[in-house]
Parts: sequence; structure tokens; C-alpha cells
Amino acid sequence: MSGTFVIAQGGGPTAVINQTLVGAVLEIRKRHPGARVLGSRHGVRGIRDGDYVDLSDTAEEQLRLIGRTPGAALGSTRDKPDAAYCDVVLKGLQKAGADAFIYVGGNDTAGTQEILAQASAGRIAFVHAPKTIDNDLVENDHTPGFISAAEFVAGAFMSVDLDFRALPGIYVGIVMGRHAGFLTAASAAWRLDADSGPHLVYVPERAFSAERFIDDVKACLARHRRCVVAVSEGVSTADGRALVESLVPPERLERDQHGNVKLSGSDLTAALEHALAEGLPGKRARVDALGYLPRGYVGAISEVDADEAFRAGAFAVEVADQGGGSVALRYNGERTVPAKVALAAVAAKTRHMPDDFLKPDVNHLAEPGLAYLRRLVPAKYSIGKPFV
Repeated sequence: MSGTFVIAQGGGPTAVINQTLVGAVLEIRKRHPGARVLGSRHGVRGIRDGDYVDLSDTAEEQLRLIGRTPGAALGSTRDKPDAAYCDVVLKGLQKAGADAFIYVGGNDTAGTQEILAQASAGRIAFVHAPKTIDNDLVENDHTPGFISAAEFVAGAFMSVDLDFRALPGIYVGIVMGRHAGFLTAASAAWRLDADSGPHLVYVPERAFSAERFIDDVKACLARHRRCVVAVSEGVSTADGRALVESLVPPERLERDQHGNVKLSGSDLTAALEHALAEGLPGKRARVDALGYLPRGYVGAISEVDADEAFRAGAFAVEVADQGGGSVALRYNGERTVPAKVALAAVAAKTRHMPDDFLKPDVNHLAEPGLAYLRRLVPAKYSIGKPFV
């Protein structure tokens, strides 16, 4: 294959998504000298609109700088194309003379590639390159973007726990993650000892009860004099409704263009603050939403994450040469290696935290979960234990 490659980025940006882009571009140059490389601006929307940037002759030095830059250099999109939209995209790829389309993103991105591959019937090689801070792609040990975001979360909760040792109270940090709790669980990766926070961890894989939450916090205060809590924005109550739906009046709920309830932000923060004020009146309490900060923070870019993201992009070109598929990161007991899997194996599927990662009492991580996180996010700092 020496014709035209199209590359795009989809979904939420990360600290290392551009490494995947650069890894793919440089590998194309190595394998297919003279090939044209078109970057589609804002995901499949750029293909639909014919909006490309030609990366064929971009200097390697400039590409390497882009690779070290957080965010999505080509721009991204939340579009979830249906069959009609995909038909327009396929026609756009054909108009561009594309021999292969590499799309960097999560499970929705893989789903788009699967639809396009079926419609193309082999005329174009469709490749999904993994990316998501949620770490929720099946077939993957972990995903590019997760390690850097997890380091941010681990460092943030270690820091806030030290703060609340000095001035005891209640702290609740809301972490991104609609269906999977890996990123919220990373809050415990750098705990110093059994007295360290986060003391309570709530993830979407277990039902959340506001009443139990208040009881847990009360018990934690009695034991530690402070209580640091990590909560996934996607936690749901026993009836399957997102917590924000249970705490916020229906007329105040916000939804995105796909009808999904807005999980984080001021409504959920205020609702949890209200619950604490009612259940624990007079107690010093703070609720923060970490929001977008963890996913593309320039001060927490893991070198391991960056290297794996780059290698995933390079391997995506090999997968394109083989006719298409999805790139998965596998752990062989010593290091992470990319592997090819079928698009259908990943498309529109969600990986959840394994049940044995959590203790039966719901709000604590079990040893397998801690071991997994500490393998990916080993402690970066040596600090002393406070005297209080």
C-alpha cells in the first residue's frame, strides 16, 4: 500500500493521543515512502466536509513536538455516526482516494470503524487505534491516556489527604468515568498506609446509596478524624439510574446531544454538598469535580504512556497493511505489547473493573485492584509520614 492514508482523532482528548498520531505518520513514511497522509480535522466530520491537513511533508521535528503536546492536534468530535452518516464518510474517503483510514479513539470510534468496514467490503483498510482515560476498552490490558490521567488522580488525592490531615474535615473528589471505575480507583494508587486517603472509593460497578454514603463518612470520621472520598461521576443507584438523576430534580438535569445525562459539574457537586450538609450538619466539607483536568494535564504526562501511545500508532499501520482491525495493548508479564484484534471484538463494548478488584463492602479496593493500578501507576514521590 503506497497511496493515501487518512488519520483522525475522536472522543475526549488525552495527554498522549498525539503520540499515536505521530507514531502512525512516521511509520507510514518508513513502510510506504511517498504515500500521502491526510489528517482529518475534527474526526469523521472532517472527512464528511473534506477538511484535511496534509501531513505528508511535515518535518519530523515538528511532528515530535506535536507528539509531546496534550490535546488532540487534529481536533476531535463527539459525533456518533449512524449508517447514513457513515455512508457520507465512506464517500468522503473514496473522494480523497483513501487506501486506509486510521481512527484514534474509544469504543464508539471502534464502532464507527466497524460500520465503515462492513460498508466498504474491503476496498479500504479501517483501523481503530485505542485511546481513552476511562480504560474501558475490552481486549486491552490498559489504554493509552489512562496512565497519565491516573497519575494526575493519584497525585491529587495523595495531596488532598495531606491537606486534610493538617485541617481535618470531609473531602469528596468527583472523577470522570461514566461506566467504568478504573480512573476513580487510581485515587488509591499512591496511598501511604492504611490511614491514608482516599478512605472511601465509589465506582459505577457497584450500586451507590446516599444513606449508606453518609453512614460510611460518619464511620470514617470516627476512625481517622477526616474523610477523603473518591466518587466516579457515573455511579448509579440500585435502580440503575445515575446518581445525579437521583439527587437532581428532573427539570434541572442537563443532557448532551446524544441524550446522555451530564454526570459531573455544578449540579452533582451541589447535590453531594447538600447531602453532606443534611447528614453531617456543622462538619467542614468540600466537594470538587476534577473535571477535564486529569485527561490532558501537561504536568502529568507519563513517559511509559507516551511510548505506548506512539507504538500503538506505529502498529496501526501494520494492521492497515493486514487489511484492518483494532489495535489492543496486551501485557505479557514483563511489558506491554500491541496486538491486532477484530473491530467487532471492541466496537461499542465496555470493559468494567473486574469484581475481584473491589472488596465486598463496596467502597474499598481489594489487593488485585491495587496491584494492577500500582503496576501501571507506581508511586513517583518519596514523602514522609506526617506527625498528625
